Amino acid sequence: MLSRVVDNTSTCNLDKGNLFREVTVKIGLEKIDMQEEITVEALLDSDATGLVISSEFARKQGFKLKKIERPIYIRNVNGSLNKEGPIEHTVEVNIYY
Repeated sequence: MLSRVVDNTSTCNLDKGNLFREVTVKIGLEKIDMQEEITVEALLDSDATGLVISSEFARKQGFKLKKIERPIYIRNVNGSLNKEGPIEHTVEVNIYY
């Protein structure tokens, strides 16, 4: 990566002359079972069909993970399976901004 520019609403990555634009927003997450709140910076993905957080992040932050019956396999834009593997858990969380 050649350069990374960050402001309050977005991040721009310059990678070998290509410009990739990421839009991030600060949001609050409330752990419903504990009524604890944390503030995080989240990637806003206009093509996403759901809300997803990393299982590693969820565990580190103390979210209660609930195993789902059948894993949900995620495909990337190019059709390949996501390298992080399927979604296997859910969490109950309130999101606010």
